[in-house]
Amino acid sequence: MTRQELIEQIRLKESFLCVGLDTDLSKMPVHLLETEDPIFEFNKAIIDATKDFAVAYKPNIAFYECYGPKGWESLKKTIDYIPKNIFTIADAKRGDIGNTSTYYAKTFFDYLKCDSVTVGPYMGEDSVTPFLEFENKWVILLALTSNKGALDFQMTQDSHGEELFKKVLRKSSAWGSSENIMYVVGATRAEGIGEVRKLVPDHFFLVPGVGAQGGSLEDVAEYGWNEDCGLLVNSSRGIIYASQGADFANAARIEAEKLQKEMSKILQTKGFIL
Repeated sequence: MTRQELIEQIRLKESFLCVGLDTDLSKMPVHLLETEDPIFEFNKAIIDATKDFAVAYKPNIAFYECYGPKGWESLKKTIDYIPKNIFTIADAKRGDIGNTSTYYAKTFFDYLKCDSVTVGPYMGEDSVTPFLEFENKWVILLALTSNKGALDFQMTQDSHGEELFKKVLRKSSAWGSSENIMYVVGATRAEGIGEVRKLVPDHFFLVPGVGAQGGSLEDVAEYGWNEDCGLLVNSSRGIIYASQGADFANAARIEAEKLQKEMSKILQTKGFIL
């Protein structure tokens, strides 16, 4: 998917919602466990219920590959089921040197046919550029995360007082462009989003942490906005586990619609839509 196609979907749906498919067998309705492929049946119902409001879906690969070949089969069926006009993110956090990255890229772009994959940038340019060789595909680089351990490395300063995450942003933004690189920026560090935006004004951000993790949608829009919206805000647990009963899909739809309506108001306030 191209940048312009993504922007058109944001305008059309009046939404910049990404639904995270962190599908956990222990949290899904019990009746689905009796089906041949519970993970896919759960995802299918969630997608059907939320596709009117979501511009992106983000399966977290760990929730699938832990089940071996059957998990990968469920993942592929899920990706194939997502409507083609909706952006797909393989949340895999890959990244290695040379041919290894090339084969990771082939896995997610050629085999699974995802639009994008999350990648760790800390092995440097040659661990990222193989992903950038695929037309109309995206790399989503970890920029500033909101977990406690982020303080261990990302916020450390060099002798000039510059934090490591800022150095990574400046360097990595030259490896590609705003047409094929996005950045992961955690929602629970609102001012941090603003710092990232100053360094990469044109790039899209994938922002986890809104909803169950306590991040504020209004703050994300305040600090992370650019003229093309520039945001994909992810909600996982708050949507897909809104209910663990037979009404789980309808409950997910209700929560997704709530976020979409908030996003529509933001888009109108910013003059992005009429």
